Amino acid sequence: MKIAFVGKGGSGKTTLSSLFIRHLAAMGAPVIAVDADINQHLGPALGLDDEQAADLPAMGARLPLIKDYLRGSNPRIASADTMIKTTPPGEGSRLLRVRENNPVYDACARPVELDGGAVRLMVTGPFTEADLGVSCYHSKTGAVELCLNHLVDGRDEYVVVDMTAGSDSFASGMFTRFDMTFLVAEPTRKGISVYRQYKEYARDFGVTLKVVGNKVQGQDDLDFLRAEVGDDLLVTVGHSDWVRAMEKGRPPRFELLEEPNAAALRTLRSTADAAYGGRDWERYTRQMVHFHLKNAQSWGNAKTGADLAAQVDPVFVLRESVAAPV
Repeated sequence: MKIAFVGKGGSGKTTLSSLFIRHLAAMGAPVIAVDADINQHLGPALGLDDEQAADLPAMGARLPLIKDYLRGSNPRIASADTMIKTTPPGEGSRLLRVRENNPVYDACARPVELDGGAVRLMVTGPFTEADLGVSCYHSKTGAVELCLNHLVDGRDEYVVVDMTAGSDSFASGMFTRFDMTFLVAEPTRKGISVYRQYKEYARDFGVTLKVVGNKVQGQDDLDFLRAEVGDDLLVTVGHSDWVRAMEKGRPPRFELLEEPNAAALRTLRSTADAAYGGRDWERYTRQMVHFHLKNAQSWGNAKTGADLAAQVDPVFVLRESVAAPV
């Protein structure tokens, strides 16, 4: 299952995504955790110190390797240089699977040991000094989108992505790459503003969106969220001494997380799992192609000097049963 955590900056989306990742790991599930926010807070939220977090390999810096691997023997892609962030897979493309080992994971993923197990962590990478003033952060997150386009995941496998803050993910098609999107919202006017944007943008693309109320301190906060988001409100999370200790770098054993918050995490998992039955791989592939053609026309063709519409394999559908190329 592909799961996104979104929300405005400071809403607690990274904290909630890290707790959910810990919950999945404690249940023994295979997990790939992806930090797609260039602020890069997911590693520390999972217990890495500053040095360990800084040493994580940046996906954006390994984009040539990622493209070369995913291209495989796809005859529609003349070279890895003509691949852009939205390039869809086709016959001959190499696909990524959650449980496997492959050169992309070798280069970009690192194991993070948690008290309930271990997860693979991948990060876009922060802005570097060379990027400042000349690069857009989408050049970093493009590596994540390309990998998601080529990722085949099944039941009880999890890819959890901590997305960039706000509604900026709508600048690409990455917001359609998920089975479930959890929007973390505080009980404030600013807290629900991103929800309204997401709800409006996602309406035409079949995005499954549920709201996680965070920093909820009482009935008035709960009533406010219910009035503003209605049935999209899935669960709420309140104060946590466990989280406060984690933010100080001294997390207790995860089994000591407060029961109301642990119950909220169980609800998140059961809700995500329930979305499995609604998977529509044909729609998923159509949306992938839709955004690729838009990007090709607006900037991709000019940048690569190629007709990127020719990369689309008209009969290919990404699905769990797709065989790996020999």
